Amino acid sequence: MSLAEQLDTVTDAAAGTVDRHATTETFESTNPATGAVVGVFPVHDAAAVQETVERARPAAQRWADLGFDGRRQRLAAYRGYLARRMHELADLVHRENGKPHADAILEITLAVDHLAWAGAHAAKTLGQRRVRAGMLAANHAAYLEYQPLGVVGVIGPWNYPVFTPMGSIAYALAAGNAVVFKPSEYTPAVGAWLAAAWRAAVPDVADALQVVTGFGETGAALCRAGVGKLAFTGSAPTGRKVMAACAETLTPVLMELGGKDAMIVDDDADVAAAADAAVWGAMSNAGQTCIGIERVYVTSPVYDRFVAEVTERVGGLRPGSDDEAAYGPMTMASQTDVVRRHLDDATSSGGRAAVGGTVDGGFVAPTVLLDVPESSSAVREETFGPTLTITRVRDAEEALERTNASSYGLAGAVFSRSRARAMDLARRMRSGMTSVNSVLTFASVPALPFGGVGESGFGRIHGEDGLKEFTRAKAITRQRYALPVNLMSFTRPPAAADALARVMGMVHGRHR
Repeated sequence: MSLAEQLDTVTDAAAGTVDRHATTETFESTNPATGAVVGVFPVHDAAAVQETVERARPAAQRWADLGFDGRRQRLAAYRGYLARRMHELADLVHRENGKPHADAILEITLAVDHLAWAGAHAAKTLGQRRVRAGMLAANHAAYLEYQPLGVVGVIGPWNYPVFTPMGSIAYALAAGNAVVFKPSEYTPAVGAWLAAAWRAAVPDVADALQVVTGFGETGAALCRAGVGKLAFTGSAPTGRKVMAACAETLTPVLMELGGKDAMIVDDDADVAAAADAAVWGAMSNAGQTCIGIERVYVTSPVYDRFVAEVTERVGGLRPGSDDEAAYGPMTMASQTDVVRRHLDDATSSGGRAAVGGTVDGGFVAPTVLLDVPESSSAVREETFGPTLTITRVRDAEEALERTNASSYGLAGAVFSRSRARAMDLARRMRSGMTSVNSVLTFASVPALPFGGVGESGFGRIHGEDGLKEFTRAKAITRQRYALPVNLMSFTRPPAAADALARVMGMVHGRHR
């Protein structure tokens, strides 16, 4: 029996592949396109969450004691397990999240690649190294290393239920921590599959990755369970609640929140390529992408061509649950209400739908909105649906000004044939990440950090920053030999301080 087939098996001891503990309440995960039950899972209460975290503590010590090489070998076994069963996992993602099977394959591929990078680079990034001691401690050797936190809690999203949480899970594990993962209540089966796959691939430290399932109360319990750090991905309002719960125990947090990402299309851009990228960035995964493109600012000389290119491409897209569909349903049914509200506000405030603008059950038609004022919620708030606003601007500087006039600051894109101009705009874009002449590309580069500013959160996953995010810096000095005069002693001579002041004046006083 495959892991996916086990998910709907409920016994007194377990719901699906998740340990029930003493929890009696369960909930169903359903297919957003059909309503069919995908699996049944426990609603873990605070006691169950605490028990899971306590079980993870000795596993964290065993996992840390394996060292970088031991962990790298086991992370390789885990990614090998995922790679060999990629189609099984992709089918589960399709059934529970709704995205097309091919898009699920792409998501899993990215997750596996990040697993490989984290395992291969942890030692170099985090291992002990010697640093310069400086003039005042010239008789000492100075060392720096990054030590694991112990148990890390991860609260994941439903839109990319494999790739996004793996950005925290893989890097936290590679850094030497155990992980307790709480997947979204909309994709618990995917979270359970990932944990079961870990147990199968790494049986000697099976408790280093565990799953708890449930709703907001389960996540709040994880915040209060004494984990070393809590990594959260979700909306800004929920992020504030998570931070408040974590503040009760001074648990540090990593916040990967929403976005209202923009694309700038300059006069000299490859218009066809920019249009193709904008459509993918806006419509893929039904627009349920925090780093997806929701706004495009196009300079006047190429605006009409760009709109024509986009509308032509969007006209060939169709949502659905079949293999030929471009994208699937809204995973969270209530999100259709947000999309509908933004569409209504856009049109009532003077905008118009050049394409689409309709909602049919859980499926939102691919929509292109024109002439939408900047004050509209369709421009200012995260829509998280297959919609795109296109706005004519005077030049790229106006586009940048409008791009940055947002409380969000997650990602964005710039299209220009001028390398210097594009790089300058990218650097000045108020975002954690920017792609030039592409969209979303930074997420596929494991060496690059991932995260935002403002309402888009703080902290970083991926890359060296992502590894360090799940550690504490440890500084050590070792005296190599004693100095004739010890300045940090009550036995120092009275003239020592004056002599030190003269030396500092000679070395640093000439600078003005």
